[in-house]
Amino acid sequence: MDNQIEIENYRIRKPEEWAGKINDQELINKIRDSDFARLQNNEGKDFCYFLDKKYHTSNTENSEYVCMAYTLNEPANLERASVSDIVVEENEIYNIHRICVLRDGVLIDKIPDTKIKVFDNENHSSGGILSSNKKINITIKDLRLYDILILEDSRVKPFTERDFLRKEFSKYVWVSPDNYWAYGSYKFTFINERNQKIACKKIFFRDENGNLLKPELHYLEKGEKFVFEEKNYINPVDASREIFPFIDFATDSNWLDLSNYITSVYDEIFSQVSLKDFAPDLVEKLDSIPDQEEKIQFAIEYVQNNIYYIFNADEMNGHKPQAPAITYENKQGDCKAKSVLLKVILDYIGVEASIVLVNFHTDFYIKYYLPSLLTFNHAIVKINHKGEDYFIDATIRDEFGLLENRGFIYFMHYLEVKPNQELKERKPYRYPYFCVDEKVDFNVKNTTGKLVLTTTYKGNRANAMRRYFKNTNKREVIDNWNNFLFYSLNYSNDRNGTDVRNIFKDAAIDIISDDKKLNEFRIQYSATIENPYFVDPKKNRFLMYFDRNVVKASARDFIHKDLPFWHNFDSENYEINLYTDQKIDTEEKYTVQESTISNPYFDFKSRKKINKNGATVYIEFNPLVNLEIPQDEFEKFRTDHHHVADSNFGLGIDIIEPGLMNMLKFNFKKRFK
Repeated sequence: MDNQIEIENYRIRKPEEWAGKINDQELINKIRDSDFARLQNNEGKDFCYFLDKKYHTSNTENSEYVCMAYTLNEPANLERASVSDIVVEENEIYNIHRICVLRDGVLIDKIPDTKIKVFDNENHSSGGILSSNKKINITIKDLRLYDILILEDSRVKPFTERDFLRKEFSKYVWVSPDNYWAYGSYKFTFINERNQKIACKKIFFRDENGNLLKPELHYLEKGEKFVFEEKNYINPVDASREIFPFIDFATDSNWLDLSNYITSVYDEIFSQVSLKDFAPDLVEKLDSIPDQEEKIQFAIEYVQNNIYYIFNADEMNGHKPQAPAITYENKQGDCKAKSVLLKVILDYIGVEASIVLVNFHTDFYIKYYLPSLLTFNHAIVKINHKGEDYFIDATIRDEFGLLENRGFIYFMHYLEVKPNQELKERKPYRYPYFCVDEKVDFNVKNTTGKLVLTTTYKGNRANAMRRYFKNTNKREVIDNWNNFLFYSLNYSNDRNGTDVRNIFKDAAIDIISDDKKLNEFRIQYSATIENPYFVDPKKNRFLMYFDRNVVKASARDFIHKDLPFWHNFDSENYEINLYTDQKIDTEEKYTVQESTISNPYFDFKSRKKINKNGATVYIEFNPLVNLEIPQDEFEKFRTDHHHVADSNFGLGIDIIEPGLMNMLKFNFKKRFK
């Protein structure tokens, strides 16, 4: 291919020297049928004859090269190959080296049949997310079923002056491929052309029996390569129960040196600021608040709600934090900028605070990754107050409460921006309050039931419910509660298909109170129900209320060989009162059943009061959260959750039908039960 075309975001050109060169005949020679290839074709799968992937890093740019050839035997793959999108970051260039097909043994150049358009990537430019990414749309005409498509391309990301972290540090994670594809030849090469040594760590690879191998650690000096190569390869990972093998590449370092490096960057910002100088009006407001707890609340909510969050995906890794004076003046900034401003305000009012680096999306993997500042993609603020640590995300809006009442952020690993720090793990957490505290009153007289639910939400739940009621139509809210109660009262088993609005008459839901300091949000639901009893096929009547939210299905169903169970349930308290003007069976097994579970990771207790016309159950669930359940302790944890699900998540009462014959029948059944 001799034509060289250069556009701002893409080029049609020859590969760089480091990527190597392959001529047309060499390509054809690499595309050969084999027993392995025929087996995949016979199973109705497409087949990749070869994939050659190379990642090249230097102190001036990162580049990624791919050359591959795969069949278009499946219509869906043909469709995806005919029209595709490539997203490139700011300053990133997409290079097209070769697009061709092998058809009936003849190699056909498809670049003349390729149409390329460049668009702004608007899918990621809204709601405070700024993106200068471009989307390159590639349309290839006249691809046919049973063609073999050959693509050779690369991406180059030169570093700008702002990319100080990317210039100094390298980070790349190779993840093993999707196990749908079979590869005649699979080769990945990492090329280090940086001045610094690169460490590489192979992890979650397995032997032939499926047993995890010990991690392997290697080092690459400048000019050295790491190669992973397989022939007749299908990734053997059990995708639903195992972690995909991966190789982590990072500039060789340690957390201590990295913390000192990033601390110097932030110290430079903090040393130049005085809140009194750039925000005298804010200082005046802070000084006018006499209570320290309220000052802290004001500071957090000011930054969260008054400084517009701008997330620039291109700048999260690699750019210095914005000066707080600029953030305050412009009333906008990314997570680093908002966190820095909040710390400056907290410093002014005498509250100990620091910036911490996190990555909520890959939190589980951080303990396996090599030390690298590029592991983190988010900055939040850690506050130490009265001997307790609190973590505040300055980018969240509409959160309320004094410090101890604010929402809890679930994550485990973080690097504090202070000198001489190691990677830290947060301590497990037990809520000092009930996130959900609900009282259910269901009183039945004659053929009419009056149902009232009074619920208090705190912490994260209060913030979430406050937003929900603010943003959701009142009719939709009521319908959602009706649908939930349709199952809780077991009506789904005796009147399935009935419009819930015809069951729950005069349904209403109202906000009773909203305390922004305690961060308590209280609501009340009420409805009238005709024919309130659940009736089984034998015409026996029951009153039932079983809240399936108490049953943690994710704990009961969890199956994974590598991932431990992440424990993040809310604390809950329920009082359920079911009363009727009919006599009930006061000794029925499940009606009187109580439970006490003392698991290392949660305490569960249900207690009951029974009388001749009804019953009350008190349910408490207190979990120890923000931790991983060790695999050798998980089965006991699962079994205890099965115990909760064994009729301990609500209350049911059996009606004794009036009349002499019914009483005799009941006594007979009771005697021979």
